[in-house]
Amino acid sequence: MPLLRMILHHLKPYWAWVVAIVVFHLIATLAALLLPSLNASIIDQGIANGDVPFIWSTGVRMLGVTLLQVTAAIAAVYCGARTAMSVGRDIRARFYAQVNKLGSLDVSRFGAATLSTRGTNDVQQVQMLTLLTLNLMVTAPIMSIGGVVMALREDAGLAWLVWVAVPTLFVVVAILVKLLLPLFRQMQERLDGVNAVLREQILGIRVVRAFVREEYETDRYASANQALTNVSIRVGSIFVIMFPIIMVILQVATAAVLWFGGHRVETGDIEVGSLTAFMQYLLQILVAVMMGVFMVMMIPRAAVSAERITEVIRTEPSLPLGTGVSDDVARMLRTPGSGTLEFRGVSFGYPGAEHDVVSGVSFTARPGQTTAIIGSTGSGKSTLVRLASRMFDPREGEITVSGVPLTAFTPEDLAGIVAVVPQNPYLFSGTVATNLRFGKPDASEEELWQALRIAHGEEFVRAKKEQLDTPISQGGTNVSGGQRQRLSIARALVTQPQVYLFDDSFSALDVTTDAQVRAALKEATKDRTTIIVAQRVSTIRHAEQIVVLEAGRVVGLGTHEELMETCPTYVEIVHSQAGADDPHVGAAPSTGDSGGSPAGNGEAQ
Repeated sequence: MPLLRMILHHLKPYWAWVVAIVVFHLIATLAALLLPSLNASIIDQGIANGDVPFIWSTGVRMLGVTLLQVTAAIAAVYCGARTAMSVGRDIRARFYAQVNKLGSLDVSRFGAATLSTRGTNDVQQVQMLTLLTLNLMVTAPIMSIGGVVMALREDAGLAWLVWVAVPTLFVVVAILVKLLLPLFRQMQERLDGVNAVLREQILGIRVVRAFVREEYETDRYASANQALTNVSIRVGSIFVIMFPIIMVILQVATAAVLWFGGHRVETGDIEVGSLTAFMQYLLQILVAVMMGVFMVMMIPRAAVSAERITEVIRTEPSLPLGTGVSDDVARMLRTPGSGTLEFRGVSFGYPGAEHDVVSGVSFTARPGQTTAIIGSTGSGKSTLVRLASRMFDPREGEITVSGVPLTAFTPEDLAGIVAVVPQNPYLFSGTVATNLRFGKPDASEEELWQALRIAHGEEFVRAKKEQLDTPISQGGTNVSGGQRQRLSIARALVTQPQVYLFDDSFSALDVTTDAQVRAALKEATKDRTTIIVAQRVSTIRHAEQIVVLEAGRVVGLGTHEELMETCPTYVEIVHSQAGADDPHVGAAPSTGDSGGSPAGNGEAQ
């Protein structure tokens, strides 16, 4: 089963610790088994005969055995906890590494909420079971087997009580496990649901408040929360039944020992001390079984968790890793003037979609030129950017950089060649400097300031007291939309790639700042390949090459002037934008799209 394989696989590096755990538990358990026998000898030989020196000497032995038991138990628990925590750490690291290998489609298939749950709560369940296994499942068998041997040694005539009590406990466990397994699976799925709703509400809190939908979202969360609660209550009700049943079995077994053992004492078949020891051994056996029961109760949930973790770990990434390029090719790609990006008959469709998002796309973007991509919403503009950065692989066709297919590059090589400024810029918690160094950790402060100057972000960063050390909150929520975009542009500039991909990266900038940033970028990227996806014609009208998309197909390719003469779709886009500062239109500049982000005009915040 996946659970057993997972635990054994991750325990291999810690075999020495496991051996130490077994040795310490063996010592502690043998010491615990010796104590009732010593106690019996005190009763039968010391108290019955009035032998005080024997009582003292045996008592000292019992004290020494107790100290040995406690010391060994502490050492065993310490080693077990250390090993279990290490196993949990290794599983989390393996899971995280696998998620990093998954493509965007793979992550979307699982969903961020369930991946978060599987990487945290599910791993926690496996880790907890490992801890219980190392501490209980070593002690329980030794205690059970040793207890049976020692009990038979005291009085074989009462052995039938052991054979009745222990199987009864096992039957109870089997029934409870059968009831719990499907409930634990439901519990993890309901936990996924709560995380999904909570994550969506946190990320979309502005939209929720803007449409005054707090009550509706509260009800939606309450519904998901109640579903998890209902399953948890059903699980809890089974646990509530379990412990009273176990206690009843323990108490009935104790009463049976006293009843039947008392008769044997009366007939002289057994001494009082031996009866006391037998009762203690029976209790030790049943407690050991109870500990095993408690651990077995954890197995169903941990088994479900292990299956969910294994499902992710065994998923073959939809984007196979490239084997890398030769040193000569790598040097060639780093020389000025290299980095020609070419689409050759590229088609791509998302899983489950009836039609391809892009179909038969072919064009070449050359160094020193700006290639713009424009089209209506849903025409496939952003998809081309994702394909060019190899977030997806095309279903048909090929994408190359300087004649080398993207599939040949390792992720590290490709990240150094192609830089993306996404449509929705994301900043990580840290500082301005840590965010700018995200793609180049060893970048100097001068490189950071140079990138900020080009992105027209130097002014607002220098205005901050901490400047490059200014704190940035998760997602960049403590800066405006325009500032996030400029920091995102600067982050790409710091890496100094051969190909820049700007996916509608100027939408939160006002018209003046937009023009200034594009002018600075033109100079800074004069020997690099630049692709700009834009909604505004004014942003890309001076590009050397404009690709016009309609329904995922290229319907126009050329300069602004050429397309105004040959491409009806482009002419329609130009006319639809009152701010297309175009001699063919003769309209005044528009600011209709300049505030694409709510924070776009809030540069002072």
